[in-house]
Amino acid sequence: MSKQRIFLNSLPVLGLLIISAMSSATFASSEQAWNKHHEEIKSACIKASQLKNARAVSNVMLFDDRVGYSALLIQGKYPQPHMKNKTGQELCLWHKTTKKAYLSEVNMKAR
Repeated sequence: MSKQRIFLNSLPVLGLLIISAMSSATFASSEQAWNKHHEEIKSACIKASQLKNARAVSNVMLFDDRVGYSALLIQGKYPQPHMKNKTGQELCLWHKTTKKAYLSEVNMKAR
């Protein structure tokens, strides 16, 4: 078999390897990119919170892209005087497209 024929026979495999390498580089997110993404969510949720000294108390919960949201649990102190500095929690839903945070109070008591 000639060198030219061997080269031509291996072109499809070489092409697949190149495409595979490019796809991985294009679609894979680095750890640094994920950390930046999580910090963006935490920052938006804490900023939107009505609690004093709000902070994230869970990891970012990632949902399938079809859902369109990620979630985060926020904790802080109620600012209202009648709440007497009581600890409160909020569930933050972060919209992936608009990058807006939406919060709802979390009632820890089972009903």
